[in-house]
Amino acid sequence: MSPILHRSLRAFAAGVLILSVSPAMASIADDTVDVDHLIAAYHQAVVSHDAPRLAALFEPTGTAWFTVLSDDGLKRARAKTPDARKVKPGSVESFVRLVATSPSRLDPQHTKLQVRSDGAIATVTFDFSFRIDGTEQNRGSESWQLVKGSDGWRIVSIIYSSNPPRS
Repeated sequence: MSPILHRSLRAFAAGVLILSVSPAMASIADDTVDVDHLIAAYHQAVVSHDAPRLAALFEPTGTAWFTVLSDDGLKRARAKTPDARKVKPGSVESFVRLVATSPSRLDPQHTKLQVRSDGAIATVTFDFSFRIDGTEQNRGSESWQLVKGSDGWRIVSIIYSSNPPRS
């Protein structure tokens, strides 16, 4: 079995395990024990609108968050807002707020997952589709940078391409 397929199957199994545990039973120690658990916990926190759990997955001393519009996405954005930016900074706090306050069903889907780690740092890359109430609102490629501190794995940066569907 290829290492990528093995890791993808492990991530899927970890996701099934985490998704079968209710948010009340999950702990940050369980969520951050390894990279696969962190990925599964992120997904479950978004789906269940669990803002405190989601926020706890990020390094509290600083993170980076950037969106990069595709060329086509930028063209469409500038048709609506002439000064739209191709590279847009964001924040963990604003995403956590969206998750906490959205009445909609949120479903971040991840495919082609790849994890590279030396045990102290890790890079996670994947393709994503972000669905709201079952409809794709955005898709692209995403990369997370992780660090392993004395209290487990945490996300320190997220960068993703944004290819919103045509309206």
